[in-house]
Amino acid sequence: MKLREDLTLRKIGNDYMIVDPGQDMVDMSKVYTLNETAAWLWGQLVGKDFNAETIVELLLEYYDVDKETASTDAQNLIEVFTKQGVLQD
Repeated sequence: MKLREDLTLRKIGNDYMIVDPGQDMVDMSKVYTLNETAAWLWGQLVGKDFNAETIVELLLEYYDVDKETASTDAQNLIEVFTKQGVLQD
C-alpha cells in the first residue's frame, strides 16, 4: 500500500493536517489532523510502498516501545488511514 500522493501534510501551529488540494471548495470534512507520531510516520512513508511491518520497524527504531505496542499502533494507523481514504493500493 502507499499514501495518496495528491495529499499534502501541513503543520499549522502545533497541529499536523492532511489536506486534499484537489478540492474546488474547502471541505473541512476532508481535512484530517494527525498527532506528532502519525505525522512523523507520514513523512517516513510518503512515496514508498509499505505494510504494517514497515510501520512497526519504524516505530521500534525511533521510539522506546515494545513490539506488541508498535504492532497494535501500526494496525490502528492503517485502519484510520483506510477509513479516511488516504491510502492507495
